[in-house]
Amino acid sequence: MEYHQVIRLKNGVECCLRNGVERDGQAVFDNFNLTHGETDYLLTYPDENAFDVMQESQFLKEKTESKNEIQIVAVVDNVVVGTAGIGAIGAKYKVRHRAEFGISVAKEFWGLGIGQALTTACIACARAAGYIQLELNVVAENTRAISMYEKNGFVEYGRNPKGFHSRMAGFQEVVYMRLEL
Repeated sequence: MEYHQVIRLKNGVECCLRNGVERDGQAVFDNFNLTHGETDYLLTYPDENAFDVMQESQFLKEKTESKNEIQIVAVVDNVVVGTAGIGAIGAKYKVRHRAEFGISVAKEFWGLGIGQALTTACIACARAAGYIQLELNVVAENTRAISMYEKNGFVEYGRNPKGFHSRMAGFQEVVYMRLEL
């Protein structure tokens, strides 16, 4: 899948949303480690990153070549400051209508509209790929994210009171949300 859009952030700076491509491997790897260390709301910690730079590059290449999956990077002043993507839940007939959505933005860029723009882009890509349902998980305490998802039409369909076991906060309730496309 391919995607490209230039937006103006709330602070007036331009941000390019585009496919993460193979040459972005190091930048996306670095952004992953940064963002996953800045908040306790994401699934993993930086030391749990399952990819090295080469694997990240290959992952981005595969997403770019995919007809139904994508990884989008948000670039400000030639620096990757956020990523978001959609991935198939599975290829089996009973679940191939579903995709999962994930997003992270560097803390320095929170509140500027990047999260909203990445979310909108991924919803458009999910529709273009023919998915019928887009799903995500979010920590219940992450009220800003939940509000943004709700504004984009996502609805809660369940909760897991011990969905995450945080190193810092103990158990965190996870909210399951979905969007019918």
